[in-house]
Amino acid sequence: MTAHTTTKPTTTTAARPAARALRRLGTGGPVYALLVLLLAALALTEPGFYEPDSFLAFVKRAAPLVILAAGQYLVIVSGGFDLSVGAVVTAGVVAGAEFYGSQPDAPWLLVTAGLLIAGALVGLANGLISTRLRVPSFITTLGMMLILEGAVFYWTGGSPQGVLPHSFREFGRGTAGGWLPWAVLACLVVGAAAVWLMRTDFGRTLLATGDSDRAAHLAGVRVPRVRTLAFVLSGAAAALASVLVAGFSGVSAQAGRGLEFEAITAVVLGGVLLGGGRGSVVGAMAGAFSLQALFTLLNLQGVSGALESTVQGVIVIAAVGLGSVGRPGLNRLRRRRSPASGGTPS
Repeated sequence: MTAHTTTKPTTTTAARPAARALRRLGTGGPVYALLVLLLAALALTEPGFYEPDSFLAFVKRAAPLVILAAGQYLVIVSGGFDLSVGAVVTAGVVAGAEFYGSQPDAPWLLVTAGLLIAGALVGLANGLISTRLRVPSFITTLGMMLILEGAVFYWTGGSPQGVLPHSFREFGRGTAGGWLPWAVLACLVVGAAAVWLMRTDFGRTLLATGDSDRAAHLAGVRVPRVRTLAFVLSGAAAALASVLVAGFSGVSAQAGRGLEFEAITAVVLGGVLLGGGRGSVVGAMAGAFSLQALFTLLNLQGVSGALESTVQGVIVIAAVGLGSVGRPGLNRLRRRRSPASGGTPS
């Protein structure tokens, strides 16, 4: 009995660090493991992948999607969707080119600021329509996507004119200090800002709103304001992504086509629950890196790029299915721990 009694605490103590590590990883644990596996596979497939220039080029290509995923995370975790971000990217690229066609000497910083404001205004419209008029965010942002795509086609006739100057494109394809791409620096700044934001009161109210908007309202949260601000930040993130895309892709009426679905796929892959209330912004951004790594690996293996949409569809269905399987177990655990059942309140 004595030997058995002394062994049990030892096992429990040894298991505590592992349990704490799993809690820190949260719902993003699987995507971190997937990202490690994909990066290892890339290293085996392409021996020079981890050379500084090659690896930074990979991060630069992933930067627009990572920024979009961070903005999309804010909307999804609050209980909504934003399908307009791809159209915002396209509109930003085309608007920049058209503006420089008439004002070739305009400072790039001023144009970038104007695009960010315009993206935020699109997000504000999405948020107000969804919260004040009570139109589901899926329908609202789908309509906004169609409005922007139609406006771009009408404005340009399907063939955008104008040339983006080198000063404007430098932010997307140039380097700071001769070695660090501006796109990588923008990705780091947005990532750090998103992590900081989710640690503030706003981040906590955002999660509470997605978990139960009624409970959040009863707790004093201004739910419409919180959700509208999430859309505003998502629109601004999409506008910033448009500047990066314009830098290394040039002017195209298809510049942001499909990016909204890639961003949602990345967020879902990162373990964020559709419907809101659960998930990590770091996991969402790791999902974007994983998606970019997967596409890069498929490209190196000679797999057709046409399969990218198929891969995204499989990921979304599998991730949502696994989340639905785990959700009832989580609810049962909460009921067992509720005061009504005599357990410890969660």
